[in-house]
Amino acid sequence: MKTVYKPLILSILTAVLMGMGGCDTAGTEPKTAEPDRRNAITIMTWNVQALFDGVEAGNEYDEYLNSAGWSAEKYSGRLNVIAQAVEKIEGGAPDILALEELESARVLEDLAGGLSRFHYTASYFTGNPGYSLGVGILSRFPFISVKSHSLTINGETTPRPVLEVRLAVNDAPLALFVCHWKSKLGGDDATEALRRSSARIILRRLREIRKEDPNIPAIIMGDFNENYDEFYRRNAGAICALLPDDPRAVSLTGFSGSAGETALQTDFIILSKSKPPAVRYFPPETISVYDPWAEELQNGSYYYQNKWETIDHFLLSGPLFDGAEWDFDSARVLNESPFTNAKGSPAAYNPRTGSGLSDHLPLLLTLKMIGP
Repeated sequence: MKTVYKPLILSILTAVLMGMGGCDTAGTEPKTAEPDRRNAITIMTWNVQALFDGVEAGNEYDEYLNSAGWSAEKYSGRLNVIAQAVEKIEGGAPDILALEELESARVLEDLAGGLSRFHYTASYFTGNPGYSLGVGILSRFPFISVKSHSLTINGETTPRPVLEVRLAVNDAPLALFVCHWKSKLGGDDATEALRRSSARIILRRLREIRKEDPNIPAIIMGDFNENYDEFYRRNAGAICALLPDDPRAVSLTGFSGSAGETALQTDFIILSKSKPPAVRYFPPETISVYDPWAEELQNGSYYYQNKWETIDHFLLSGPLFDGAEWDFDSARVLNESPFTNAKGSPAAYNPRTGSGLSDHLPLLLTLKMIGP
């Protein structure tokens, strides 16, 4: 049966709009309209594991209902523990926080309030109707624009939108995408189509950005529910949303290896081990990104059935390696206390006892400014 894609949500919003999930004064007033001048910035992505507030709205998971013992007090306590963990990160709290599994804009703004001394003056949250949790971003730098994208495929909607934020630091622009793709609940093959539909959104926007200004760096981050080596974990027999530059992937996707076939790259992203990202087996026009799991990151960010998984990502576009303005410097997994437990795996949150943080570890990215 032919697959039909249609847009469900495509909202283009500026960060100054109020009442639609975003604001430019998240908890504190900015000291200045201009971002701080600095030679480096840090960006964190973290799935904070079902961060519900204390007000029952009817969309909560069972363990976060008032009848199960969830309360405003437990919510407040959890926010405090999360804020304290962010404060204790070596080098200080990140300049930008991309967060997954948030219930609402209120949660994002409450967290910014708990981190008020770090001056997160811009925030935005987005989610899809009918789904419990969405994604959001906190930033010390003002937003230039915000977009929220989602797709419906064969009657199924991506559970969470892709959040796109444009900002500038030191007058150098950055395009940021915050993602939480469809989980594998229901089976790898059965759910892959929705992950590939989210990849379709990213590919479309990367092509549009490339036409608009090929020098704008793009960072795609979040919980993709897909491993860096997903293709190999599935015995190189399935087209995944994230694919390696491998002749077997070329064969599966229908590329002959000749130029001019990029129209076939509709819903999968090629992961490159090269800096800047480049392809060897796919045609040179193929869009590829660098994933720090190739070299910088180790073990994993999620621990499932006694195995590490690499489902949280930073995907980096070519301009982050061109030696101009913002360039890639380093990336690491925060596999340390308080994010880990005594066994070294993620300190998952327990809503009954109030212990722990999240079943995912955060990833931290550092960019450096090249030139004046």
